[in-house]
Amino acid sequence: MEILWVLMALVMLGFVLLQLSRRRRGAVGLVEPGHPDAADPANYGFAREEELDIRMPGPDEDLLDVLDLVQRTQDYRGAQQLLAGTEAKGERRWQRVQAFAGAASLELRQRPGGVGETPGGQWLRVWRAEAPKDAGGAAVHAEFLVQQAWRTATPGSDDFRIIMEEAKAACGEAALLAPGDPVPYIIELSVARGLGYSREEFEQLWLKILDRAPNHMGAHLAALQYWCEKWHGSRELAYSFAEAAAARAPRGSLLAAMPLFAVFEHLPEVNLVSGFYQSEVVTKAVHGALHAVHSAHRDDPMQAHVRHLLVFFLVRGERWAEAMNQLMVIDGHVGALPWTLSSDPAAEFAVYRALAVAGYEANGGSPATLPH
Repeated sequence: MEILWVLMALVMLGFVLLQLSRRRRGAVGLVEPGHPDAADPANYGFAREEELDIRMPGPDEDLLDVLDLVQRTQDYRGAQQLLAGTEAKGERRWQRVQAFAGAASLELRQRPGGVGETPGGQWLRVWRAEAPKDAGGAAVHAEFLVQQAWRTATPGSDDFRIIMEEAKAACGEAALLAPGDPVPYIIELSVARGLGYSREEFEQLWLKILDRAPNHMGAHLAALQYWCEKWHGSRELAYSFAEAAAARAPRGSLLAAMPLFAVFEHLPEVNLVSGFYQSEVVTKAVHGALHAVHSAHRDDPMQAHVRHLLVFFLVRGERWAEAMNQLMVIDGHVGALPWTLSSDPAAEFAVYRALAVAGYEANGGSPATLPH
């Protein structure tokens, strides 16, 4: 009985010490909106949750304007012209191909078509029919098929394999139409993951991308998936791939942030390690990503991807001021990891943003003390 009382006393003492420790560190928690202790993100000029754009990680007004035009008129030519004027080996072309394909896929899901009804995404079908030699249209069609496979079929099923095989053929056709364009091969990286390419086959595909765009961040993120433990690799192989990319990253490249994505892809489902987000492996990856965004070109469209992931890790690591610095840059758009893994990306982002604001203010911060 005495042992039982001692154990109970130790538990109570531990609880008291934990509360004192949390207060000293300015720890925060979520409260109901309108609560006197609630921090208000609006004080920092942040967008309301319902205004957050879930389509893209960052702004691309030209793309948004063209997307609106294409979907309103069902005329593909605006998309064709935009892609034709976008640098083939740049990150933005890859993002725009994904966006057009995603828009067509979403339209089809919303309007699958029936008797007397035109299915959604008809503009993409017309594009391929009227301009079969257009490289942009071929790339969008290949990516559309990839997205359809992941969204409408179960990986490993016959339906999934049939669509992916069609996507693989479409990637080959797109590559023939634009020999120097890395995008068709980047699209095929997802096919390789879905169809389970052998490592030799995958390496051959990867070399084609390196020959055309060796520092393409989007391509590296797509390739990282193949090497992850949940697909065809392991934690060690994924870390090795990411660290090798970071090591050879030229000045101004965001590839230095690759280890942070590898860490994210292998987060433990149940974190039993105290202070995991302040651990050496996470801290090192976060510092690499911070260095990457600070040294990258201001107009690099992949910056937003890195900054969104940084918000996740910085909030988890209770690095409130650094998280706020990232939020000031990216707020308004949430179409990036980790938010897109949620069924409600805007709500997920808003929770982390509220925590960052609360933590910042609990440690003496205010709108006046945050650099703009």
